Amino acid sequence: METNTFVGGFPPALGFLGDLLFQWIPATVISVLNVSSSSPFANLQAPVTAWDVPILLAQASGAAGFESLLRGWFVFSFITLTASIPFLALVLYCWTRIFQIRRREHRAIRTAQRTVATQDIPRTQLRWNRVVEQANGSNPEGWRLAILEADIMLSELLDVRGYRGETIADKMKQVDRGDFNSIDAAWEAHKIRNHIAHEGSAHELTAREVRRVIALYERAFREFKYIE
Repeated sequence: METNTFVGGFPPALGFLGDLLFQWIPATVISVLNVSSSSPFANLQAPVTAWDVPILLAQASGAAGFESLLRGWFVFSFITLTASIPFLALVLYCWTRIFQIRRREHRAIRTAQRTVATQDIPRTQLRWNRVVEQANGSNPEGWRLAILEADIMLSELLDVRGYRGETIADKMKQVDRGDFNSIDAAWEAHKIRNHIAHEGSAHELTAREVRRVIALYERAFREFKYIE
């Protein structure tokens, strides 16, 4: 059963106001002033547009009163347009907020629909323990593998959060900082990973730098409880 609400009454009310201002009142003016039957406004059946009002005033008033009426119409138009600016800004703000809310809802739905594999926290924790073990070792090759594996886990986390893209950078560019507090840490870690992937052994690493980079990844993982 359809229920009438206060908000639902707005469209009919606005429609009635539009008919009153742009059809009934002009029709009354035309009738009272006896506008010529040859005038396009003689048998008014559609709303009068803002551009037609000066023509209507010219036909419905004498030469002496036309300038006064036309000046009043322009003043009225300016006032109404100025008054509508805040409402337009409010409409744009509401539209923007609705878009943001819908986007977050879609991400939440995609997160709820994730597969069992992406929810397998114990398996993810085992991978992370291996990453930490390699990062704390003394083998530079193990350090590089640890950072590369941590970056793969970051990509999977972004997938779970509903971000899509061909690369990790593409996914992170979609992130709203309000939804991902550790995004700066993730960006910094990913940039170092890129240096390692592109330069290989030419990119020198130290044990201290490796631990710092792993800590950046860990910050992002812990924010979303991706690891314990």
